[in-house]
Amino acid sequence: MNKVKIFFLLVFCYLFIGLTITNFSFADSKKNEELKEYYEEQMKRPDYVTVKAKVIDIPFDDTMVDKPDVPLISDIRYQHLKVKILTGKHKGEIYTVRNTIEMISPYKLIIEKNNSILLNLTEDDQGKVVNLRVYERSRENNLYFIIGLFIFLLILIGGLKGLKSALTLIFTASMIIFVLLPLILKGLNPIIISVLVCIITVAVTLVVISGRNKKTLTAFLGTMGGVLIAGLLALAVGSASNLTGLGNEDAQLLAYIPQNSQIDFRGLLFAGIIIGALGAVMDVTMSVASAMREIEDVHPKIETKDLIRSGMNIGKDIMGSMSNTLILAYAGGSIHLMLLFMAFNMAPLEIINLDLIASEIVRAMAGSIGLICAIPLTAFIGATIGREY
Repeated sequence: MNKVKIFFLLVFCYLFIGLTITNFSFADSKKNEELKEYYEEQMKRPDYVTVKAKVIDIPFDDTMVDKPDVPLISDIRYQHLKVKILTGKHKGEIYTVRNTIEMISPYKLIIEKNNSILLNLTEDDQGKVVNLRVYERSRENNLYFIIGLFIFLLILIGGLKGLKSALTLIFTASMIIFVLLPLILKGLNPIIISVLVCIITVAVTLVVISGRNKKTLTAFLGTMGGVLIAGLLALAVGSASNLTGLGNEDAQLLAYIPQNSQIDFRGLLFAGIIIGALGAVMDVTMSVASAMREIEDVHPKIETKDLIRSGMNIGKDIMGSMSNTLILAYAGGSIHLMLLFMAFNMAPLEIINLDLIASEIVRAMAGSIGLICAIPLTAFIGATIGREY
């Protein structure tokens, strides 16, 4: 019973820390609520639907015609695509769509026969098609293939543990898509929601994969400690640096949606840091907790200080590569931006003070510091939580 009390006390402490890093932010203006309801109602009735279609013929195509006298900036080509709609209530119907291509654009959507594409379809009040516009290539089959291959190999090589990993992965994705994002969009504080989602996700993931034991409890508490340290540090440094959370184009686009008055963009930035650090921190803590449990099984009479030292040594070996993993992940996502800075010869002082770059530095450093701090925390918890658990 004492162990159960200790467990719930520690969980309560983590929840208390998470809930006190900021306050709930709700829109209390009646006018904003009325506008929100109005725009949400409008957004339920888009003026077009997206359908999948197959290109069965291309009656006209001048994309391959040589036009040496036409300046590239004004070079516009056309394709007339004969398409058969594959989805929606107009399934099976055949139409001809014009595809306009600006040759100066790096992203030229040139379609070939038998390609599958997505179309934006507009209807009139009687439900007849009045306009079709080429939207994008259809890629979902290839994406489904690689996702299926990943799950297949996970189960094939991992066996039962691989199956459990696949289930926890689905659970994590569901928590983000169906819990985290909708609640943030409704105006709840992103940091609070992220902390709670992290707690639930980590608890379910570790229990399913490793069972209910000391190793799981150690990894859970170590993970939450590391993630909350990362969140608190990001919050403190980000606030001191006056980061807005609107440094990139995605955030700026989000600011223009009708519900923008409900979203805390700075909190959203810090929530992203918490979520981003979760995977690496959980990996490290589970590795340390598992190794410490194996040491205990082999040497059940090992002293607490020696067990802590062993856990620290294990964590040190993991620390360098995992910190590099976080840094390289953030750098890989920003490689286009870094190339732009180099191409325009921007000075380091200009670059580092940009909101976008400062946000990424805080994100990478806070996540890495949370990972580093999780190692001694996990080692201490693993050695002191109860040797007979």
